[in-house]
Amino acid sequence: MQIVFTVLMLLLAVAMSGVVSRLSPIRLPLPLFQIAIGALLAAPAFGLKVRFDPELFLLLFIPPLLFVDGWRIPKRQLYQLRGPILALALGLVIFTVVGVGYFIHWLIPAISLPVAFALGAVLSPTDAVAVSAIVGKNRLPTKLQHVLEGESLMNDASGLVAFKFAIAAILTGSFSLWQASLSFLVIALGGLAVGGALAWLLSLGRRMVARWTDDEPAIQVVLLMLTPFAAYLVAEHFGVSGILSAVAAGIAMTYTESGQGSSAMRLQSNSVWSMLEFVFNGMTFILLGLQLPSVIGLAHADAREAGNVPVWHLFAYVVAITVALIALRFLWVWVTYHLKSFRMLLQGSPVRRVNAWVILTTSLSGVRGSITMAGVLTVPLEISAGVPFPGRDLLIFLATGVILCSLLLGSSLLPLVLPRVPTPVETMKEKEEREARLHLAQAAQTGLEQAQVRMDRELTDDDAKAMLADIAAMLAQIYRNRIDAESDTAEIALRANQHRNFERDLRMAAIYAQRTELYRLRDARLIDDDVFAVLLRDVDMAENWLSGTLVSKH
Repeated sequence: MQIVFTVLMLLLAVAMSGVVSRLSPIRLPLPLFQIAIGALLAAPAFGLKVRFDPELFLLLFIPPLLFVDGWRIPKRQLYQLRGPILALALGLVIFTVVGVGYFIHWLIPAISLPVAFALGAVLSPTDAVAVSAIVGKNRLPTKLQHVLEGESLMNDASGLVAFKFAIAAILTGSFSLWQASLSFLVIALGGLAVGGALAWLLSLGRRMVARWTDDEPAIQVVLLMLTPFAAYLVAEHFGVSGILSAVAAGIAMTYTESGQGSSAMRLQSNSVWSMLEFVFNGMTFILLGLQLPSVIGLAHADAREAGNVPVWHLFAYVVAITVALIALRFLWVWVTYHLKSFRMLLQGSPVRRVNAWVILTTSLSGVRGSITMAGVLTVPLEISAGVPFPGRDLLIFLATGVILCSLLLGSSLLPLVLPRVPTPVETMKEKEEREARLHLAQAAQTGLEQAQVRMDRELTDDDAKAMLADIAAMLAQIYRNRIDAESDTAEIALRANQHRNFERDLRMAAIYAQRTELYRLRDARLIDDDVFAVLLRDVDMAENWLSGTLVSKH
């Protein structure tokens, strides 16, 4: 009963965090509200206690979130931007482990160098979801957004693998760079291979199930939801990266599902994943907030035992480490940008001037999140029997503090920096979308004409032929309006958009009238609940279709 109550409280907290963030006069990113709500629930007044099991957390929350990120990330951009993504996800992780590790050891001599390297490793993964929550959707330049998303997908695995190697070195007292590099390669490539293979096999399985169940969408959606967990568990069983396996499964699903499955399944799966994404992301930050009071208390106790260190020193350490992370990230991005420009200069390619505001935005976007929290909580309690792990509570406090500090710095500085970042008037994405809509409308018009000719040949009744011609003319006019709306001629596009807006408003008015009348009939008991549910679903689907296809453009 206690578990059920706790889960319901967490779900309520996630929902309320969305309400509070919308109503708050202070514009802060949603994760900060969720962390605050979690800390409030852990206070003595509420006393909600949740034992944070990092292994369970990594299994339950991380695979589905990374799977859906891998599924939705634009694959062409992921390939085109593989250079900067890998530079951040691999090169910057190593640079962070070494640079921040030495800095932490210098700043806090009580933390040995191997332990400092472990903390640097667990601080290396970034959280693109938190960045999106800070700046809002589609506020970052498209290219930078794709780079940050790709980095976040990859450095979760690279950071945690580096962290495991550092912990193993602390426990065993030995470390081999060659062996660690080879192990990392096997773990990473193995995880990618397992995820891709499983996605392909499970897609084949779902197609077979679809044939056996008359393409029932609910069954397929449930099977799809199990895919990231299967990818993670199978990969971990074989000793490779479960995180990269979940990412690879999401990326591969784009291709294995291409053109397969019903539209009902796709619509339902999108709705389910959107809901799960909101709930799981919210729960990760609320769970983080729930740990805050105990983390601060244990760190304070450790500081007293270490020589009565003032509490403000602990918070100063957090700020210093956060600033060091941003500075190292800025240095890495600045160097890689200039190296790329130098290489292009040697190749005789045109070189664009490096924009300092883009580099600063990239640096401030390295916000830490739930992976860092889950990773640091896996630090063992003991090195060996009876020998406690040195400074474990302090490590957890520092990691938690850096998460909060990076969120606060990002939310206060990114909105000030972003307006200075140059953005193109029409992005490539907008241009491609406009051209794709034009091609789709032209293809629909051609298909309509061919279908009319075929159906007209099969008809013998003149009245039926006339009816077919009227319907075809009406539909053809709709697609002509869509073609005009995507026209390069401003006047034609303006008139077409005006036509579309009028059509949308009139259809919406008709739908609202239908819904009002439907509720009146139900309340007057002129129709039963079964009939009401069927008709309400039809009206709702019509409204959703209008919202998706006849969106006003201003």
